[in-house]
Amino acid sequence: MGNWKRGLIVAFGGLLFLALLLLVLGILFSHFLIDLWWYLSLNFGGYFWLRLLYRYILAGGVTLFFFILFFANFWIASRYLGRSARGRVSKGWIHKFQTGAMEVYTPLSLVMGIILAIPFYQQWEAGLLFFFGPGAGVDDPLYGNDVSFYLFRLPIFLMLQRGLLATFLILFVGVGFLYWLENRVIPVERQEFPEGVRIHLSILAFLSALVLAWGLMLQRFALLYVDDHEPTFYGPGFVEVYYHLPLIWLALLAFLIAAVAFIFYANLRRSLYLVIGITGAVVFLVAAGLRHVTLIPEMLNQYIVKANPVTTEGRFMKNNIEATLAAYRLDGATAVNFEVSQRPETDIGEDVADYINNIPVWDENFLYDVYQQLQGLRPYYRFSPVDVARYTIHGRVQQVNLAARELNLSKLPASVVENWENIHLRYTHGYGVVMTPAAQEGDRPMEWYIRDLTLYSPVGFKIDTPDIYYGQENLTYAIVPNKLEVAELPGTKVTPQQYQGGGGVEIKSLFRKLIAAVYFQDPKIFFSINIGEESRLRIRRNIIERIRELTPYLMIDSDPYVIVTDDRLYWLIDAYTTSDWYPISKPTTLEGREREINYIRNSVKIVIDAYDGHVDFYVADPEDPIIRAYARAFPGVFKPIGAMPHVIQTQLRYPRDFFRIQMQIYAKYHQREPELFFQQADTWDFAKVKDVPKLPYYLTVQLVEKSHPQLQPFVQISPLTPIGRDNLRALAIAGVRDLTEGPYVPELVVYQFKKEVQVDGPAQIDALIDQDPEISAAFTLWNQQGSEVKRGRIIVLPVGHSVLYVQPVYLIAAGETRIPQLTRIIVSMGNVVVMERSLKEAFDRLRQELIAKTMRELELRGQTLEGVNPGAPLLPLPEPAREAVSP
Repeated sequence: MGNWKRGLIVAFGGLLFLALLLLVLGILFSHFLIDLWWYLSLNFGGYFWLRLLYRYILAGGVTLFFFILFFANFWIASRYLGRSARGRVSKGWIHKFQTGAMEVYTPLSLVMGIILAIPFYQQWEAGLLFFFGPGAGVDDPLYGNDVSFYLFRLPIFLMLQRGLLATFLILFVGVGFLYWLENRVIPVERQEFPEGVRIHLSILAFLSALVLAWGLMLQRFALLYVDDHEPTFYGPGFVEVYYHLPLIWLALLAFLIAAVAFIFYANLRRSLYLVIGITGAVVFLVAAGLRHVTLIPEMLNQYIVKANPVTTEGRFMKNNIEATLAAYRLDGATAVNFEVSQRPETDIGEDVADYINNIPVWDENFLYDVYQQLQGLRPYYRFSPVDVARYTIHGRVQQVNLAARELNLSKLPASVVENWENIHLRYTHGYGVVMTPAAQEGDRPMEWYIRDLTLYSPVGFKIDTPDIYYGQENLTYAIVPNKLEVAELPGTKVTPQQYQGGGGVEIKSLFRKLIAAVYFQDPKIFFSINIGEESRLRIRRNIIERIRELTPYLMIDSDPYVIVTDDRLYWLIDAYTTSDWYPISKPTTLEGREREINYIRNSVKIVIDAYDGHVDFYVADPEDPIIRAYARAFPGVFKPIGAMPHVIQTQLRYPRDFFRIQMQIYAKYHQREPELFFQQADTWDFAKVKDVPKLPYYLTVQLVEKSHPQLQPFVQISPLTPIGRDNLRALAIAGVRDLTEGPYVPELVVYQFKKEVQVDGPAQIDALIDQDPEISAAFTLWNQQGSEVKRGRIIVLPVGHSVLYVQPVYLIAAGETRIPQLTRIIVSMGNVVVMERSLKEAFDRLRQELIAKTMRELELRGQTLEGVNPGAPLLPLPEPAREAVSP
């Protein structure tokens, strides 16, 4: 009986001990458990373990490799150490080193292995690309290596070379010092090194020399990234190829000869080897020193290169041009010569009707203030930055502006914000969107396609689940659903039974509540009685933070945009694979980003469910070797873009940051011939107005060039001017092929104007508007009436074979509530400027003014304009649709 009780007590004690042990381990590893549960909630459990295993397998493998190198050499050394100390009493650590004690060398080898593996642990993703990176199918023009060698292997080779060099130098010096103590210092009489010792030291010296020679060989590739020829071109030139490269090969050969000769001399003591070694060392030092002597390269540059710049550097400029265009996906850009019409009035016809309903007369910055003032509706709502999109409304593609109504608690009283239940259980999410047509009329009330918390839509939009738990705001964690009845809209309640969202970390057990409480250092999570079995912990609710946690190796576009579907709201974010290792490609940086890159691809489109936070990654550029490497490493994470739901595919667009980076490069590198590239006579810049660059903007257009009928009409436009000048030189138009015609393919078309023809740029149109007496008088009058006149951005777009300019005019009333009001619209074409209340009225008047101008010019030449009625209005335009909508 006593044994039975004793056994029961032991079993109970054991179970209690195990439970306490698990509890302590759970608390210690709370961050690990929360991350694991979070990844599992997103169906990325396998991805979580793969990332963890890859990191530690790669770092652990490198650590083991260096540990084996150290341990093997210490073990070999232990065979020859300690002979003079055998039989003596231990005299501390020096004695242990001298006698080759493994209890010293084993931990020492491990520590050295860990230290040398730190760079590989920090850059484990580069190691991942090393093993999984495919071939790029493009060779560099100087050495003939596949570009994938530079993207995936060269960074690892450089780290490995540095680690191996440090390893063999440490071993050679350390083991050599121990041998010297053993044979020359400690013995009473000087002893010769045993044969095995000489062989060991010779092998270490030879391996050190080989690794150092490998480093010299890798120095060749540094020539692909020199910027000595900037601003003319980037990469190696005549001096690098015909001066520095031969010196590298000479130094490499001389170093190997000298190293081998000195090793033979140390073992055989023959003077011939000493002479060869000294000669090789002198040649090596001379070759290495000449690379740092600036006189000879300067003379070559002065008397050979500058005397014949295109002849000597032409092929190197060509290499730089081709590599840069390929690295930034500009090699497929289509250049189209734009013939400007001398009769612009002929382009103001019925085709203009396609533009009137899509010209964005509201700048996003001004429109944000309108949204916030008129549709915020609650102090705890704040709109996301205004997005531009297009939806098919009544069979016609129509450009719209929209913004998500997100949760923001900064305007609530402190007593509300400081209440734990309010922050984490009550005020948990935003609600719905607002949407307005891009084209509006001046001095008219704002037209809405979606408005109010009822999400009223006169054109038929409906959203079954408009809740926004995940967005662009920096929100803390939320626990939803919970036992509180949360007031959402007047007369409605949201209970756990009504909540249908998935996602989130389950916290139905006491153990999970405890882990969550430890993770957030918030005991209320554990003790709250309003958290039930169906409650889920929602963390990382900022969509950018969410993506960076999942895929830190992707660069994220700065402009996420919301998508409206019948079911719910989604966020779509463009992501890029980048590198700074593409050979001979000019580096650049995007404003606001610190990292310099010379290769970029818009490889991934990311879709995030605004309701439950689910994330999907879709490969938009399957030819990109970097995303192919990650797809190999993490199977199932990156899906083909054809698997994206069609309703979301219709909203795919050319991303902003990608287009800006491309235009920064293309402004110079569109000059593809070395002669033109060297002269830089046609370098472009972003068009400026009052010294402020006009960045690309979205617009719905009909392209002039009919050879691109497959291009969707929703495009980005970037007006470009000659550097230092204001006249328009080109219009870059970036869009996406119609997905009904095939797979997702981005397209870039550049309309170039003849250099001999004057085409006004935005700055010149801005000056033309300032000089117009009628417009200037109206601005003066409005400013005197207590209002402030603000002019929006100048929209530049091709119409027929003319260039049309549109600029909205806003009035902002003085006072605390400063709501911008669209009051007039200015349009210009052919040096004629008019201002009216609506686009239709402005186009009608512009056409009349252009015809009158042409008639005056013809009269001066004794000619007449027949068959044209200057007073005839444009064809009647269809009214905006009020019926079914197809998002």
